[in-house]
Amino acid sequence: MALQFTDQQFQEAWKELDEPQIGGEWEFFTETMGVKIYRRFIKETGLYEYKVFGSLSTCTPDLCADVYMDLAYRKHWDDYAKELYEKDYGGQKAIYWEVKYPFPLSNRDYVYVRERRELEVNGRKIWVVLAKSSAVSQCPEKAGVIRVKDYKQSVAMESDGANGTKVFMNYFDNPGGKIPTWLVNWAAKTGVPAFLTDMQKACNNYANYCKNKK
Repeated sequence: MALQFTDQQFQEAWKELDEPQIGGEWEFFTETMGVKIYRRFIKETGLYEYKVFGSLSTCTPDLCADVYMDLAYRKHWDDYAKELYEKDYGGQKAIYWEVKYPFPLSNRDYVYVRERRELEVNGRKIWVVLAKSSAVSQCPEKAGVIRVKDYKQSVAMESDGANGTKVFMNYFDNPGGKIPTWLVNWAAKTGVPAFLTDMQKACNNYANYCKNKK
């Protein structure tokens, strides 16, 4: 199977922890709950790509990475995840993810591939997860659900020097359909910090979840 991601893509992701690449077309968008969000306009789609810099003060990066990768657990703590599982589609492993959207909007679904690496960089340990949409023909679209065909996300995590995790996230998705711009902006402004808050709670509860699962 061909490699989905290059070494360079992993390097670019973790380097943003040291030197955020937010010049040129990037503009400061909002800061809330200690999370800074930058965005840039993508002309072809009329949508924005986002970069997020924040921290999870009570979770170590290895725990964050484990929680981030655990799809079954995410269904327990993420209220928006309607379906989420990994499957082999004709020799290629991919993840199917259906996201609940508020009425009257249609739900969205994603088929994507991802890879996690633990990097050693000059004595530092950095966890990087890359994801992008995948055109898997064996996963047909569902009636009433809009397929997101243009999605990418990269996450880099390392210790903040205490008991927490420094986080960088870069993401873009084109949700398709007719969604008002104000709603997309509102989701970016409130959804990302809320996701990090939920993620922190999920990390704190992960040991109990794993114990009860046995």
